[in-house]
Amino acid sequence: MKTLLSFAHLVDWVNDRFASIAKWAVILSCAISAGNAVIRYTFDISSNAWLEIQWYMFAACVMLGAAQVLRVNEHVRVDVIYGQFSSRGRVWIDLFGLVFFLLPAMALMLHFSAPLFLRMYLMHEMSSNAGGLIRWPAMLMLPLGFTLVFFQGLSEIIKRIGWLLHVYDMDLHYERPLQ
Repeated sequence: MKTLLSFAHLVDWVNDRFASIAKWAVILSCAISAGNAVIRYTFDISSNAWLEIQWYMFAACVMLGAAQVLRVNEHVRVDVIYGQFSSRGRVWIDLFGLVFFLLPAMALMLHFSAPLFLRMYLMHEMSSNAGGLIRWPAMLMLPLGFTLVFFQGLSEIIKRIGWLLHVYDMDLHYERPLQ
């Protein structure tokens, strides 16, 4: 179990680094968007590349940040009854959802997105818009993001099993979101 927990902490560390990239992608996207608007309305100059790079930054924000959201337990869940359970009951619900829903869904998404990325990369696919960008960097965010969430799901499973076995202490405080 010690080795598995070390693996879980490594996954957490890696996802912390990618979350930092996601945070910077948000800031960069906002700066590019504001700069593009100022230039477009002040000088009547624009480029599709500026619009597309905003989309690329948003893709990086969402796909690289999703695993971190899972790691810090801030993901969306149906909590009609979740908050009524004890910590042990919530851990079992989490395990069920992680094993039977999250991991299969991420594996399926990875299975479908990786070949699309590879095809775009090998063909050097470009945007059909005038002045558009190459597409593979944006498409890379899909298999990369799904992989990060998949491994974070494994990490969460390991940590919850460790908690059930009393070899890992985790904060299971659950604060029901404001409705």
